[in-house]
Amino acid sequence: MSRFVVALTGGIASGKSAVERRFEALGIRAYDADVAARAVVEPGSEALAEVARVFGPEALDAGGALDRAGMRQRVFADPAARATLEGILHPRIRTWLREAVAADSGPYCILSIPLLVENLAHYDWVDRVLVVDAPESVRVERLVRRDGVDASLATTMIAAQASREARLAIADDVIVNDGNEAALDAAVAALDQRYRDLATRSTRPS
Repeated sequence: MSRFVVALTGGIASGKSAVERRFEALGIRAYDADVAARAVVEPGSEALAEVARVFGPEALDAGGALDRAGMRQRVFADPAARATLEGILHPRIRTWLREAVAADSGPYCILSIPLLVENLAHYDWVDRVLVVDAPESVRVERLVRRDGVDASLATTMIAAQASREARLAIADDVIVNDGNEAALDAAVAALDQRYRDLATRSTRPS
């Protein structure tokens, strides 16, 4: 694969989406694992049928779609169930992302992967890792406000992911998003120029 690829990651509620939007505003396509996760379980898909077989009909809502809220509560409370669900979804998500990258025609592209640390071995084909970092207290506050969960569940959701230290350990670049979104503009613009330069110098064969 000759496309220059930047993997964007960060803990839940770190501000990945805000960074992603800014790259897209600069003409860079961002392919989001969360979008892929929704696409692979559309009604009628093999993945949705497998989820229903494994987790039972209560995994679906009244319309036959995945009950996302119910499944999120279920898997965050049960690590084994989370591992099972990830085993169903993640291979299909990775295929979706690779196909999207292969079809991309920009100078480089972004892969937005929340669980990059946990699945790093499957993404050894990316060129660079960008981590969006924010203190846990800020992330808890955002989750409470954004998702309407209580602080206890928000803390549990954060703890279910890789640690902040583990994400920073794999980072080539870091954006600190501790509350002032306006500060993201300059940071993303600088990284965009760097990535365009690196992509130009990249000589990997197709």
